[in-house]
Amino acid sequence: MRKPKLLIVEDEEKLSRVLQLELEYENYETEIANNGKVALERLQEKDWDLVLLDIMIPELSGLEVLRRIRRTDESTPIILLTARDAVHDKVSGLDLGANDYVTKPFQIEELLARIRVHLRNPVENAVVKEELVVGDLKVDLGGHEVMRSGKLIELTPREYDLLVCLLKNKNIVLTRDQLLEQVWGFDYFGETNVVDVYVRYLRQKIDKGYSKAYIQTVRGVGYTIKD
Repeated sequence: MRKPKLLIVEDEEKLSRVLQLELEYENYETEIANNGKVALERLQEKDWDLVLLDIMIPELSGLEVLRRIRRTDESTPIILLTARDAVHDKVSGLDLGANDYVTKPFQIEELLARIRVHLRNPVENAVVKEELVVGDLKVDLGGHEVMRSGKLIELTPREYDLLVCLLKNKNIVLTRDQLLEQVWGFDYFGETNVVDVYVRYLRQKIDKGYSKAYIQTVRGVGYTIKD
């Protein structure tokens, strides 16, 4: 059985070595990149099953590396490693296409749990229909495109996943916890208000400027898309 390949992008030598030893003990194949430029080189040289990406790295920041990765690769899971605890920094990373984040210092068991979740939940497993449609809003799952009234709408990977989740549960009110579990992953340990932030982003893109708003807030419960 092929070992999953993980790229560790971390400039703290002791931490990167500890991560490498722990991951190789768990039967992962790993490489270390100690700055942003080296990370991009490694990412271009081969395919990776998952990337652990520290935000505070030299040469190019982790967020800049993430931005460049997502220009050409929307599917490789990326988990941010960061000492920052401000919601703004976490949301910025998620908005650029990161799949998850872990705040330093962290327990290795927590990180391993997150890695397992993202490796066993590839995007293609979530595609159960060719299209999801409500009114003039259409999501082409195969083409990963969102249209409203014939106009193409550009979404970040996280916004897209949130919209797909709401459409698959059309007319069902989902709580914040349910959305966190289905969109961010069962082992997500961040703040639940990240759901509110992303619902606001999504509304700006698919509802603003239209007479009918599809995303509805059910006060005290959660969110739904109504047909």
